Parts: sequence; structure tokens; C-alpha cells
Amino acid sequence: MKLSEKWLREWVNPALTAEQIGEQLTMVGLELDDLTKVAKDFSGVVVGEVLTCEQHPDADKLKVTTVNVGTSENLQIVCGAPNVAVGVKVPVALVGAKLPPADGDDKPFAIKKGKLRGVESNGMLCGGSEIDCDDGVDGLLILPSDAPVGTDVRDYLELDNHVLDISITPNRGDCFSVRGIAREVAVLNGLPFALPFDAIKSPVATDQTQAVSVSTSDCPRYYVQVVSDLDGTTPSPDWLKKSLTALGVKPRNLLVDVTNFVLFELGQPLHAFDKDKIVGTIQIRHAKQGETLQLLNEQNISLQGDELVIADDAGVIALAGIMGGLRTAVTDDTKNVVIESAFFKQLAIAGKARRFGLHTDASQRFERGVDFELPKLALDRAVSLLAQFGNGKVGQITLVENVDELPKRNSVTLPLSQVTALLGIEIDKQKIIDILKSLNISVADNGDNLICTPPSHRFDINIPEDLVEEIARIYGYNNIENRLPAFHSNLFDNKAQNTLHDVKMALVNQGYYEAVSFSFSDDKIEQLFNSENLATPLALANPISSDLAVMRRTLLSSLLPCVVYNINRQQNRVRLFETGLRFDGSEIANLKQVESLAIVAVGEQNPEQPFNKNATDFYDLKSAVESVLPRALLASQAVQYERSQQPFLHPGQSADVMVNGTTLGWLGQLHPQVAKALDLPTTWVAQLDLQPLIDLHQDQTNVVSPSKFPQVRRDIAVLADKNIDVQTLSNAIIKLSGDLLKDIWLFDVYQGEKLPADKRSLAFALVWQDNQATLADDVINQKMQAIIDMLANDYQATLRD
Repeated sequence: MKLSEKWLREWVNPALTAEQIGEQLTMVGLELDDLTKVAKDFSGVVVGEVLTCEQHPDADKLKVTTVNVGTSENLQIVCGAPNVAVGVKVPVALVGAKLPPADGDDKPFAIKKGKLRGVESNGMLCGGSEIDCDDGVDGLLILPSDAPVGTDVRDYLELDNHVLDISITPNRGDCFSVRGIAREVAVLNGLPFALPFDAIKSPVATDQTQAVSVSTSDCPRYYVQVVSDLDGTTPSPDWLKKSLTALGVKPRNLLVDVTNFVLFELGQPLHAFDKDKIVGTIQIRHAKQGETLQLLNEQNISLQGDELVIADDAGVIALAGIMGGLRTAVTDDTKNVVIESAFFKQLAIAGKARRFGLHTDASQRFERGVDFELPKLALDRAVSLLAQFGNGKVGQITLVENVDELPKRNSVTLPLSQVTALLGIEIDKQKIIDILKSLNISVADNGDNLICTPPSHRFDINIPEDLVEEIARIYGYNNIENRLPAFHSNLFDNKAQNTLHDVKMALVNQGYYEAVSFSFSDDKIEQLFNSENLATPLALANPISSDLAVMRRTLLSSLLPCVVYNINRQQNRVRLFETGLRFDGSEIANLKQVESLAIVAVGEQNPEQPFNKNATDFYDLKSAVESVLPRALLASQAVQYERSQQPFLHPGQSADVMVNGTTLGWLGQLHPQVAKALDLPTTWVAQLDLQPLIDLHQDQTNVVSPSKFPQVRRDIAVLADKNIDVQTLSNAIIKLSGDLLKDIWLFDVYQGEKLPADKRSLAFALVWQDNQATLADDVINQKMQAIIDMLANDYQATLRD
């Protein structure tokens, strides 16, 4: 927000430079982005009056003038401006004056005595652009007739006035005005704060009123007042035009200038309707879907139905709190106006301007919150200016309000101990009370607590921390002693973090890269992983984008798109893993967040080695999975694999990972239909629950002395139904054999012409050992026979010849 230093000093005038005021504001959270003068530096330019104006003898477009500049002698100056005439007062650059450099030049433009087409010229008559205050006129800058001749133009036009460009944070809508900034400056410098103008409203001169109806709670307070018989030709007073010009706002006519002036002065957006163009009653309501409106900028918009609008009996005439419509716009010929001053709720305005590509001073303020007690003061200020300078006759005020819908100023309890705890210093209780009261916050002393009620303009004060922030910034951050933060050591057990690091490094050593992706997923991808074991994915209420609209139920939902991204960039071999949360549950109440580890492999096992360019297969993936499992578990046969029933995995190339009978996760080939839907080649995937995996690494391993007695290996080959899992037979053998069986593994599988089509030969190696004595052959033979009998009886698996 831009702010004129002169305008600010009319409200509060501290003994500080503009730079110091800017520094003060920055230190209380209102950062000064820029500080500039109204015009660039120049010197030697005074107010002059043209006494004579004659045609140049040798140039049709030049005039020879005599100019009074307040000295004993008048100056002869040759001028080519089309609007030079006898009697006008204009800026005159005297000989020796230095004007702002022209575009592309960094040196001032010096005025010298010279001749133009043979006629002597002692200076230059200036246009606005030549002294960096362009008025948009092609010619001289015509000054008011009462401008004192000989006065320095910089002083007369207040061109040394500074403009402060202040960055207003979204929570400080109360500072979007001269009044708001002045209120802050007054508090910071201990100065009184009051209105610099008479707040008494203008006397009512007519009985004219404007009928109003409000049919929505989004407008709890709505004022209108009629001003009639305005003289549209009356220009705005110079002081008002200078105030607007300093902010970069071009004056237009009295009606527009007054509403703009009050907006910047008090922070209350106003709107002026041409009363003669209003049809019937002004209505504040929500738009009807499909209604159209032509805005003041001649943009035609189609309304969606949730916008707050101002309408009359003929249709919509304004987008409430944003911009008026062209049909009821005021012009230089407007005689009778209706001035609107209202309080609109923030949420009713927020986002609507951006919907139509608009950003207005009014919407900027309403979106941040406008003081709901301000509309009456702003209306009185605007109407009094129109009555004073436009000779308007003031009509009756119409007010429609719903007090129950106005914002509530609830009290906030502030424990004094919380001030000390958050700021790290102890501030005197009375000092705290004085600071809060200076901010118009009502304070009741309740011993160790202060009961504080914020004023109507402070929407942002709702919790004790908000009050502590106010105390800190007014007390002064620089007045708070620098201290190192208190440090309390907490030496927690970080074994789990070390284990997680070891798990990741095991996969890195296998050639995998860690990926980090969103926990959000595309619902279309999630549908590919539908399973009776997984709940419906939890949908986000306000997703980042349509392809990140649900929470992932498996890490593959966000990891596989990373694989696709790499493949599309000629990376044919991809090895990725990720640790993160998956979300199981369609409702917040029953949502489970499960830490998981996912692995994905695509492409050849090692394309850089000619002798090992085989495509990745199940056993390569199994090797990667087993690299993250404790070695002791693998050696003890505690890790087992069972055929997986996950529908998104290949039914013949997948397995569940079991540890001591509990499912840890799954691995296998991604189902070809799922891979095709994602435009993926053969893809190998695995997912393990991370916390149980870490817990397995934390389990204490029982250490026993190795047996002094020899091992005995016996092999057995059985003919079994090919539908019987190897793991099932292996588990049965282990269960029957007891502690003497130290190890078992499958070393041969055979299917061929010499065997029945539904049979296969499975050869197991069995290692026997007794920790107390040497095993006798008859003991081993008895165990082997028992195994043969059990396999034959329970599984119809017969000993192969």
C-alpha cells in the first residue's frame, strides 16, 4: 500500500524523518518496501506568469513570451507548447536550472541561455513530464491561478513529499489506510490519535431516500445516502487531487475522487451509483446462476450463483465489494447520486475477484476484513465533502443491518506468565496494560490474568499468542535481550533410526535409489490396486490437483508414476525404493497410517555386464527383499513365503513374506493388466511393513555354542502333486523333525515326459546334528522314514525311485 508522508503527518506528526518512520513500521511488522519522493530531484524551477505571447517571426509553431518570475526583470522565453497563453501560470526553469535526466540518460538536463531560430530565450516553460509530475496534457503544466509567482515549484507542488510503499500482511487489514498507519505511528511514538477533520455529518437538506432490501446474512450492515443537485463541473479541490496524485491515482471528477479519497484515508470502500439510473429498490442478494453484468471496466461477466451482488428491479448493478456496473456508473453529467457504505463478510468476497480476473482496492480490503464500525464514519466523510465542494443537497440515510450477524469481539484471557514464557523476558504488568490500551484493546485486570477485548478493527486478535505478539512489537523487538534458547538434552534411543539407515543402505548396495514422493495419489491409479484387503481410498477435501486427490493405500501408487517418468526419459533400467506412510481407511475416524517400505525394479539385472544381461526375475527381487531382513532369521528358517492373493500381482509370480507365521509384506511381478494400464514393461514390486521390520532387527538373538559333533546330510526326492507348495512340504518336514534338523533346502525341481503331467519331483537336502552326541545312523534312519511316511499319508507325496 502506498502512503503519502504529508497525508500521514496531517493525522500524526512525530519528530522523525520519513526514513525513520519507515524503519519504525518495519520493526512492528509493516515492512517498508520502498521510499520515494513524489518527483525526481530537480532545481531552479519557479512559478511564473505569462505576461505576453507573440508569434515567433521565423517559426510557425513557436511563440515568444514575456514571463514574470518574481524578479525585478521579466524574462523573454521562446516556447513551442500549444497551450501557452497570456495570463497562465506555469513552471519556469530558470537559466542554470537542472531538470530530471531524460530516459536513458543519467545526467541532469541543464538549462542555458540561448537562441531559438534567432530569438533569445532565457529559460524554459515546463510541462508536467519535464519536472516528473506528468498530468497527461500535451503541453505546459498549467498551475492554479492563485499560485504565488516566484515560489519554488517543488515547494508549491509538494514534490519533496515522500511516498511510503508498505507491505501489509494479510492479517492486518486495519492498516490498509492512512488512518490505520497513523494509528500505529501514534502508538509507537506515544502521540495522541484523533480524526483530523470534523466528523459531524452534513445537515440533511432534502427528504430524498433510497429504498433498500437485504436478503442475505453476508451483508450485516448496509448504509446508503442520497446526494442530489450536484454540480458535476466543479473540480476536486487541489489538496484532494494532490493527495491522490501522490499515491499514483489520477484524479477524474469530484464524485470519483471523493470515494477514492475516503477509501485511502479511512480504509472503507465506497461506491457511488447514479440515482437516476437505478430502477426501483436496491437489493443486496446472491446472484442467480447465469445472470450477467457489464462492469465499469466494460468487462462482461457471467455469474455462477454464489457471488454477493447489488441489484435493482432491472438486474445486477454491482459485484458487491469488488466493482460497480456500467449501467449505473456516475459521469461528469451525474446530478443525483446514491452513496453506498457497507460491511460485507470476508468469506463472501474472498476469491470472487480472482474468479473474474479482477484485483481492486475494494476487494483487497474486504478480503482482509474491514472494520464493521467504519461504514457510518466513511459515509459521513464522503457526503460532507460532496456537499461542501459539489454544492450537493444531502438526503436521508437508509440503514439495513442485522446486528446478530456482525463479528463478535470476544474477550481473550492472557496469563501474564505466558508473556514471560514466550518472550523470554519479564515485562512490568502496568507496561503491558498500557501497551494493550494504546492499541484500543479493552483490559480488565484479573490478578495473574488480563481479560482483553480487541477493538472492532482488529479481526486478527483471537488467542493469547496474538496479544503477546502485540506486546512484543510495541515494546520493541530490539528491546528484548538476545539469549540463547534453553536446551534440555533428551538422549533418546535412536537404534530404530540406525536400523532404518542400515535397511536403506542394504538396498543401495543392491543398486537401488531412494525416492521421495507425495503421500497423495491419483484416484485412477488407486483403482488399479483395489483389493478386499484395502479400504476405499480417503478422498481429500481440497486437493492440490486432480491427480493428487486421494491418500495412497500403497506406496506403489506414488512410486510407479516415478518409474513411468524415468522410462519416458530413456531410462530403461529403474531401481527405486521408498519409505513412507500408506493410509488404510476411507474415513478419518478409522484411518490407519502404516509406515512402509516399497521396492520397484524394471529392466535388465545388469546391462553393463555382457555375461549378466538377464532380465530381472522373481529371485532377483527376492534377493533384494532378503537383503533387508536380519540374517539370523534367514538362517533359522523363520522367513517363509506363501502364494500371494493380492489381485494386483501376477498370480504365479508373487508371494507373501511370512516371519514366524506373521505376514510382513509381499513381493512379485506387477499384474500384466495393471502394468499395461500404466504403460509399464514387466515390473517387479515389493512392499513390507516398516515398523515390524525394524522390530525384527531389534530382537535379541540367542547365541549358543556350536556343536562339537558332526553334521549328517541326507537327501530325499519325492513325487508330489504340482499344486502343493514347496513351503508346505518344507514346513511339514521341519515340524516333524524336531531340534535335530538344523537346515533344509530345496535343491532340485523336475517336471518332464517321464513324470505324470500333474506331478513334479522335489529334492530336499536335510542337515541333521545333535548338540550332545554323535548321531547314530539308526536315529537318522528313523527320522527319515517318519518323514517319508508323513509325506505319503498327508500329501500323497511318494519317494521317487
